Amino acid sequence: MRTLVEGGTVVNEGRTCNASIVVEDEQIVQIIPGNKIPEASFDQVIDASGCFVLPGVIDDHVHFREPGLTEKADIESESRAAVAGGVTSYLEMPNTMPQTTTLEALDEKFTLAARKSHANYSFFFGATNDNTDLFSQLDPHRIPGIKLFMGSSTGNMLVDRREALECIFSTAQLPVMAHCEDTDIINRNMTAARQCYGDDPAVVHHPEIRSREACYESSRLAVELARKYKTRLHVAHLTTACELELFEPFPNSLITAEATVSHLYFCDRDYASLGTRIKCNPAIKTANDREALQQALTDGRITVIGTDHAPHLLSQKEGGCARAASGMPMIQFSLVTMLELVDKGVLTLERLVELMCHNPARLFEIRRRGFIREGYQADLVLVRPDTAWVVTRELIQSKCGWSPMEGHMYLWRVERTLCNGHTVYANGKVDVDYIGQPLTFR
Repeated sequence: MRTLVEGGTVVNEGRTCNASIVVEDEQIVQIIPGNKIPEASFDQVIDASGCFVLPGVIDDHVHFREPGLTEKADIESESRAAVAGGVTSYLEMPNTMPQTTTLEALDEKFTLAARKSHANYSFFFGATNDNTDLFSQLDPHRIPGIKLFMGSSTGNMLVDRREALECIFSTAQLPVMAHCEDTDIINRNMTAARQCYGDDPAVVHHPEIRSREACYESSRLAVELARKYKTRLHVAHLTTACELELFEPFPNSLITAEATVSHLYFCDRDYASLGTRIKCNPAIKTANDREALQQALTDGRITVIGTDHAPHLLSQKEGGCARAASGMPMIQFSLVTMLELVDKGVLTLERLVELMCHNPARLFEIRRRGFIREGYQADLVLVRPDTAWVVTRELIQSKCGWSPMEGHMYLWRVERTLCNGHTVYANGKVDVDYIGQPLTFR
């Protein structure tokens, strides 16, 4: 099947220009600059007039909850939310039930995704205190890396013994993506908060408990171990200005950092209106921390923007710092939220594409994705500016059925998402019969 995407403004590899894109079956076969229309016949012509055409977003950090936690989310529902938001590929985390810490559990996730995922997919393997002997059996062409929880979060996969950490960093041949929070510091802070505020302190105290110090000390240790063993380290969801001091611009360093849409958009003042809907680990912190993270988007210290998409039922979000679950669904609204920050002058559209499309592909060496290039898979998203719409509950694709962005008005809209040359989302509807492909690496 031959498809022509014509009349759009293509944003790719630092350039913005008018161009048409020819897709044959799954791949981009020709990029035609300017307004010149090829004379060949096409099975389908997609009019992109008035739209910006971007590479499909690659989200390096999602929790789709399957298997074992499917009352709140599953691969089908969350990949549906992904493509509705212009995300064509995702890398999913191992804290499911069972945890993805055995080869059998990893295979099971690929089997599930091959039946259910509307976007392209792969899965991190989870590190534990005693499974480093399996690292040598991991296929580097099949998965992006190893996920390490250096702070306790959802799923109880904490690894904080020094000897276990040394073993992981010295053994891993794949990139290590680390959740960095110091659990001892968090536990001390929680004890102090309970003495002051009761057994379940209000959510406004969450950034005091999962504090700046807890984040910095754990990130500092991860960077120290990565330098010691020359390990490829990617630190997830930075939240503080002080952590940024640990990082150098990509691609000059083996050590890189991710910021999430939530930490780039919200700050601690938003707890007053949104409460536990924005409770996540690590905690959303001050406006000054948010501003530092936003500045780091353009100076190279932040390499990737992900979501840490982590759905829970609203009933599980009730309570305060101790009782309410941490995590929020953001994948459907990640691209349009970042486009809002483009409008505010936080970053350019070209830099957004670098951080959400190009750099995830470079960082994890994802083959033939993340760029609009001839010979690459036709993962594309068409976004239209100056189109006001409001997030309502009926629009939300995530199984949990809510979003912290409910009631928010956006001025950008995802018009169409193509995954491997196939229109998987258009006119507000997902093609639920379409199944994405496993990503390949290196």
